[in-house]
Amino acid sequence: MSKSNFFDERTEKTEYVLKEFLQDLPYFVEEFFIGIQSTTSSLTRLGYATDLRIFFNFLYTEIRKFQGLDFETFTISKLRLVEAYDIEKFISYLTSYDYNGKHYKNSLTTKSRKLATIRSMFKYYYNKNKLDGNIATKVSMPKVHEKNIVRLEGDEVFNIVNEAETGKDFTNRQKAYHDNTKVRDTAIILLFLGTGIRISELVGIDINDVDFYTMSFKVTRKGGNQSILYFNNDVSIALLEYFELRVLIDAEGINMDAFFLSLQKRRISVRAVENLVKKYAKLISPLKNISPHKLRSTFGTNLYRETKDIYVVAELLGHKDVNVTKKHYADIGEDIKKEASKKVVVRANPIVLDEE
Repeated sequence: MSKSNFFDERTEKTEYVLKEFLQDLPYFVEEFFIGIQSTTSSLTRLGYATDLRIFFNFLYTEIRKFQGLDFETFTISKLRLVEAYDIEKFISYLTSYDYNGKHYKNSLTTKSRKLATIRSMFKYYYNKNKLDGNIATKVSMPKVHEKNIVRLEGDEVFNIVNEAETGKDFTNRQKAYHDNTKVRDTAIILLFLGTGIRISELVGIDINDVDFYTMSFKVTRKGGNQSILYFNNDVSIALLEYFELRVLIDAEGINMDAFFLSLQKRRISVRAVENLVKKYAKLISPLKNISPHKLRSTFGTNLYRETKDIYVVAELLGHKDVNVTKKHYADIGEDIKKEASKKVVVRANPIVLDEE
């Protein structure tokens, strides 16, 4: 299976689910999704559909003037009746609610994302002259408190790699399983720490994407663009050790070209990678909730400290907007500013105090 086919298959599955979700939305909403198709990914559109299903269900059940309506009877003319207060009430509703037989709680970040979805929909119909205004812009975004970057520090980086290699803190039962996965797991963790790639990028790597001669590999970034990234000698050794085992595994069909495999000889899943990272991280840093994304943050932090160049960090992390990089690594800049202040000469001739 080629790399493009892997991502094509993921897109195909996402589009299928999206079509199912659209069946639960008012008919006119399909126009919105067609309109944004050229500027958004299928995963983004699926997220929008998820948010809008909850929003319209809220209107049907919680707002008196819309009660009794459903996706078949809610027209664009009804959308014109939505007021800012209705949306504010929706944001409050998201704190704790039931939907499709399940109970949900949303953080301020999730509330902000859902409000952004609603704003996008209203903006689209306003621009198409089907609404008199974008009422959603009158609703303030929830104030999200900035969180410190969670990452591995100092010996924690060494310890998580060592744990993956040795499994020294595992039970005897865990060690028996670990013997079958330690080479692969070590390669995965080192690849995260050494390149800062996203979990979806790692899962999508195929055998022919890796060039050990140039110590580089090809990844498909968010949005479908492909990039060539490079890895250091430590990562190269770990990848090569795993590759020597990988070529002996007779994977078939769509899994034939996948670089990282599960024990079932299938392309390793996102969930499996998340679980294996958390398994090792919990042993070496139990108070931190370390995920693959936190290993990516660890790489970004170390790279910024070494290069002091936010643009290099943005490029290697695949950030389209350098401001995103600045936002996440602003606290690291304090270290650099402190060091820089020591190097600035204020007085050409230092003051020498007279000795008593």
